[in-house]
Amino acid sequence: MNDWTTASSIAAAVQDGSVSASEVTRAALGRIERHNPSLNAFTSVTAERAITRARALGDARVAGTPLGPLAGVPFAVKNLIDIAGLPTRAGSRINRTRPPAAADATLIARLEAAGAVLVGALNMGEYAYDFTGENSHDGPSRNPHDLTRMTGGSSGGSGGAVAGGLVPLALGSDTNGSIRVPASFCGLFGLKPTFGRLSRAGSFPFVASLDHLGPLARSVADLALAYDAMQGPDPLDPACAQRACEPAVPTLPHGAGGLRIAVAGGYFQDGASPEALQAAARVADALSATQTVELPEAARARSAAYVITTTEGAALHLERLRTRADEFDPDVRDRLIAGALLPAPFAVQAQKFRRWYRDAVLRCFAGIDAIIAPATPTTAPLIGQKTFVLDGVEVPLRPNIGVYTQPISFIGLPVVVVPVATDALPIGVQIIAPPWREDIALRIACDLEQRGIAEARHPAGMA
Repeated sequence: MNDWTTASSIAAAVQDGSVSASEVTRAALGRIERHNPSLNAFTSVTAERAITRARALGDARVAGTPLGPLAGVPFAVKNLIDIAGLPTRAGSRINRTRPPAAADATLIARLEAAGAVLVGALNMGEYAYDFTGENSHDGPSRNPHDLTRMTGGSSGGSGGAVAGGLVPLALGSDTNGSIRVPASFCGLFGLKPTFGRLSRAGSFPFVASLDHLGPLARSVADLALAYDAMQGPDPLDPACAQRACEPAVPTLPHGAGGLRIAVAGGYFQDGASPEALQAAARVADALSATQTVELPEAARARSAAYVITTTEGAALHLERLRTRADEFDPDVRDRLIAGALLPAPFAVQAQKFRRWYRDAVLRCFAGIDAIIAPATPTTAPLIGQKTFVLDGVEVPLRPNIGVYTQPISFIGLPVVVVPVATDALPIGVQIIAPPWREDIALRIACDLEQRGIAEARHPAGMA
């Protein structure tokens, strides 16, 4: 089994008998054993469960039972997603004393119903309040393209595991950019769906009004396969039950012809590194996107996102802050304490602005099908790096990596990040679509991938 095989090719091979699910699973577990000591992507490996599941798939195939579109595909999940029998860490020291989860999260159950095989839980920033992939308890996730570099966070283990070829598919969460930042730094395709599109039931929350779950993969077809398998209303997640989900995309449409695509200007150009601007420009040129649109008050939207993040996050963790403050990552603890001290009217005003901003941005989509913007202002920084230059000013790194992602997740728009190669490290570009139109973003991403503009490259030394 090729170490750089996509989920779609694995599923096809398992379905036609070219390879067994057990062979695929053993190969994935072998890659994890070889490479996880250097990547630090996994915090738990569910080997026994995976082997049992793979054998069951083999038995089902012999019996003539259909195996599903993700037959035999190994996947792993950020460790804030419930795995039956394991404590749900959420990247923290405190959560390790919680009882093991009694059941799998909804999205794990749906992926396994489609034939996928869970192989473990992945490293992450504590309580998802992180853009770096550095965990003070489990150590930093390391970027497969350069082990001295960050994966990005907070879904850092998800990015490292997929980019390093340990698994072809992983789940992450995205509150302010935690799928899109690792996708950008690790050179992957990532999908942050519309808020409410995919169930969050069985995941440890961070900011309930901003949290999303979604996949990272090495191809657009793999994103679409996972996305289709996970869709559907879920009464266990109020956000996912509010609206009947749109039909899944059973086959990925090809070509971006006829779509009206614009480039985000102003705020989304200011401060970006040459690599980020060049990647966005390359995507724009390939798509003949000559129109520029400025999202109104994007900087204020980012500020409001921070207010909502810190106040909702602080409310969730208030008792832990009172009784176990010394067990937090100090950077996370201090930001949560700051949120607890913010006056309540600040949060109310931020929510009011959020409603105005959503309406204003949706008006920008009049006559436009999608918007292009950088995913991160720079390629992956060094592990331990504390500052970087943004718009000519040296600023703290950890809170500012999400400068281009926060104004988008703030109002729950669907985004696909596509990886664009530079002379050194990869960097991502956001394809932003109107609410509930993931199909548009996937269609554009597929077009870019087929034309070689977007590509998840195999890092050296990860065979």
